[in-house]
Amino acid sequence: MKRNQPSVVVVTGASGGVGRATARAFAEQGASVALLARGRKGLDAAAEEVLRAGGAALPLSVDMADHRAVTEAADRIEAVFGPVDVWVNNAFTGVFAPFVEIEPDEFRRVTEVTYLGYVYGTHAALSRMLPRDHGTIVQVGSALAYRGIPLQSAYCGAKHAIQGWNESLRCELLHQGSKVHTTMVQLPSVNTPQFDWVLNRMPRRPRPVAPVYEPELAARAILFAAAHPRRREYWVGASTVATLLANAVAPGLLDRYLARTAYDAQQRPEPAPPLPPVNLWHPVDGDGGHDHGAHGDFGMGARTHGPQLWLSEHRGALAAGAAFVAAAFAATRMRADHGRHER
Repeated sequence: MKRNQPSVVVVTGASGGVGRATARAFAEQGASVALLARGRKGLDAAAEEVLRAGGAALPLSVDMADHRAVTEAADRIEAVFGPVDVWVNNAFTGVFAPFVEIEPDEFRRVTEVTYLGYVYGTHAALSRMLPRDHGTIVQVGSALAYRGIPLQSAYCGAKHAIQGWNESLRCELLHQGSKVHTTMVQLPSVNTPQFDWVLNRMPRRPRPVAPVYEPELAARAILFAAAHPRRREYWVGASTVATLLANAVAPGLLDRYLARTAYDAQQRPEPAPPLPPVNLWHPVDGDGGHDHGAHGDFGMGARTHGPQLWLSEHRGALAAGAAFVAAAFAATRMRADHGRHER
């Protein structure tokens, strides 16, 4: 292992989508990767990818809404691989429907998996990292952690909760002078399989709001955040930047814009099937299911690069370059002024 590269990494929601791509990316660095998710087929396929990429794999079937199961998984991981260096919270579920059409148990389930799953994962990680004064926790967030949109109230509420809770936790770690860090990566729309298995009560099949990015870009951002965890958060994708800035400047106008456009933007042309697979209560890659991989059906036109991530990765060099240019410009002006005074 190269210096400063993590040797033991935990990725939740690792059987598909962003979690799957992230596990593979850490494995390419030679890490031992523990993969946490519910479905067995996706986990086993993800573990094979980790092995082929050069890492070690430990697939564990865990429901992140069960805090005892999460704690037991953390014990198992450290018994097999040793101390955890990086814990990536990524598992989630959701419902596409107007708020009044979401049943209370469904709303609770989304909150338990998407919000409390992060809380339980972080608690398990901190219980082991704090005594060692070493480790990093990456919270995989979304532009929807700041800006709610229609038809995803349960998911948006959970992401907002993660944002506020993680800010509180970060302040506590800073107060303690701890060398354990938490950082957050705010993602744009990503081409993942979730749109084929999310509980949907819209008249048409769900889709991510354009522009759509490939999960490998998200994985790259998560790896970079894990290696540079002192920064509070990272924004990935120009759409994330535009959304968060617009929400900060004119949230009321954005409310009206989303009310007018976001219903159609989240639906495909074809009608929703009568009995689609749903992963809210049970994994779709369980008995009778199959592995869905990292990618969804929106690869046509999906973006693999984002200028915002590049700017984040090179922020220090860009700041130094800008300072150098400013200093050179100031020196040139001073010499010109001095020459005029001498004449």
